[in-house]
Amino acid sequence: MFSAEAIWGLMAPLGKDAMNNGLDGISVVSFRVAGAALLFWIASLFVKREHVDKHDILLFAGAAVLGIVFNQCLYTIGLSFTSPINSSIVTTSMPIFAMILSFFILREPITMKKASGVLIGCLGAVILILTSMGAASSKVGDIRGDLMCMGAQLSFALYLSLFNHLIKKYNVVTVNKWMFTWATISIIPFTFGHVAELPWGDISMKTWIETGYVVVFGTFLSYLLSIVGQHVLRPTVVSVYNYVQPIVSVTVSVLTGLGVFTWPQGMAIILVFSGVWLVIKSKSKRDNLAEQTASTAE
Repeated sequence: MFSAEAIWGLMAPLGKDAMNNGLDGISVVSFRVAGAALLFWIASLFVKREHVDKHDILLFAGAAVLGIVFNQCLYTIGLSFTSPINSSIVTTSMPIFAMILSFFILREPITMKKASGVLIGCLGAVILILTSMGAASSKVGDIRGDLMCMGAQLSFALYLSLFNHLIKKYNVVTVNKWMFTWATISIIPFTFGHVAELPWGDISMKTWIETGYVVVFGTFLSYLLSIVGQHVLRPTVVSVYNYVQPIVSVTVSVLTGLGVFTWPQGMAIILVFSGVWLVIKSKSKRDNLAEQTASTAE
């Protein structure tokens, strides 16, 4: 989990630099989705073949729209507008969106601790957005990018709420192979013409290497590592590693000059982190039922 989060943290500044030097958000997300689909199909040749029900193959299409198409398109294009610092701060808010959706979809009760976490996290998001509204440079932030990155987290939280049973039914390679395949089929008809018009000869090797990192490490390898980590570690432990991503991203962005760290951003980090921590620490309906069952048994 540490490796996956560190890779994602480094992906934000590297992806941003690639989009500052020849590529744009649409091109990067096209390479990312299609490249990952190819890598997962190759990986599937080296693992035990798994039968997938025809009905589930269609469900993977719906999961791909929320978990990859909306999530990665909104995040990658949002990153092209805003700073890698802001984008990484926003990514830690996903548990807050997951908690809100769980209330509406899974009927999870909202405790006082959860409600406090949501309010504190939202306050941090508001500070971040207000900072972006007054920013004179994308190195500080851009409200369009911040909102798109936030929408990416909402999309991924909705994907987890609606398709969690499908994710657990198959192994990580099978899940990602079909999801990235459907995602590629969904976006390529709309982005192929745009990618074909890129000034290929003017794009530097450094930009291609950074894009390759986004595809191979930031998507393929990190997805594998995170799923393995989630299978081994408790959810509360996994969630702690979410904080690695912005730490890496902020450090690299400031050192390379791709982002400028301001005091309002620092305050936003503290509030968002605190809100997420409260949401994570609050017990779910399943935890409460388990405790009641254990108490009754005793």
